Amino acid sequence: MLYSYKGFDANGLKTKGKIEANSLEEMKIKLKAKSVLYTQIKEESINFGKISLKRKKTLPLATLSNLSRDLSIYLNSGVTLIGSINLLKQRYKENKTIYTFFETISTYLDEGKSFYDSLESQKTIKLPDFYKQSVKVSENGGLLESVLLELSVFLKEQDRIKKQIGQALAYPLFILFVSFFMVGFMLSFIVPKITSIFTQFNQELPQSTQIVIFLGDFFSNNYHIIIAVFVFMIFLFVFLLKRSLKFKFAFDRFILGLPFFSKMVEQSELARFSYMNSILIKSSVPIVQAINLSANILKNSVMKKVFTDASKSVVEGKRLSSLLASNSTYKIDEAFIHSISIGEDTSRLSEILNNLASLYNESNKDKINLFLSLLEPMFMLFVGVTIGFIVIAMLLPIFSMNLG
Repeated sequence: MLYSYKGFDANGLKTKGKIEANSLEEMKIKLKAKSVLYTQIKEESINFGKISLKRKKTLPLATLSNLSRDLSIYLNSGVTLIGSINLLKQRYKENKTIYTFFETISTYLDEGKSFYDSLESQKTIKLPDFYKQSVKVSENGGLLESVLLELSVFLKEQDRIKKQIGQALAYPLFILFVSFFMVGFMLSFIVPKITSIFTQFNQELPQSTQIVIFLGDFFSNNYHIIIAVFVFMIFLFVFLLKRSLKFKFAFDRFILGLPFFSKMVEQSELARFSYMNSILIKSSVPIVQAINLSANILKNSVMKKVFTDASKSVVEGKRLSSLLASNSTYKIDEAFIHSISIGEDTSRLSEILNNLASLYNESNKDKINLFLSLLEPMFMLFVGVTIGFIVIAMLLPIFSMNLG
């Protein structure tokens, strides 16, 4: 539960903030540990049994990148972890979510918890699993500041790619939305008005005209049901994708089977894995942990399983390249496996992985640009052909009347 408080600090100055605690008594103990004389304590979250209405918020990648970078800079400057957290807390006074997040972390650190345990225990912000696990490994190895800096670079790059794709998709998706709206409008309102003219003549209509009339009647009479079913199908798809591991695995395997998209997805995942793995190995994280952490950032569950299974066997002394080549889940790009093998032979795996990440990012960037450049004319062609078919189907009976 989240509690807000007001009171006076050890210097007699007014203070206020928010702290997570399991009960009011625990909240009072935490305030006492912080030398805060409270005048007011208020519960922020509403609970019904074990269900809390307060959910963790997700930070934008750019914000998490900046926080990681700033924390790394403070630590490299010789400031203690608690001191660094308190400095960041003061910087984000205006942002209630981030301020509460750092306030909670500071409280847990004061209680003697590790930074990883503090991140794991707080319930204000939802952090990626790979981020928390990277902190855990680096904290145990005394490499926290360097790994935080590398994580900052990685998150910034991921944010850049995400924004680039989003901006490139904005116009084609707008065209697709407008095209569906135009076709739906014509079938629901324009076609029924034109068909009323044809009912006055006792002649057989062309097949194409009959199809358009049927679709027009169907849309105009059932458009509310169609919209409801469409929204429900989207909701069901998203729900299953998030909640059902089997459905997500089947969908991810389907995507990897598509002719053009499979390479885009594979190269994107391999670039993400290579870059993260390179960072961790360079930061002296053991290869087994580096593979496992890098696998956890993959979005495609099929490829994630390939690398997760490989990490379990690497513990036994097997080579990563051999495990990837012999896996039966999905056939990884042979060039990637060959490069990994060279890195293992030359003990330059981190450098080679970094080069692979750059190579796959550039290759994928070209594929995405090509795909997006083709997407717009494809949508325009779809709109033109669909509307053209409707117009011709409506004009054919009129031409036949005039010829008759």
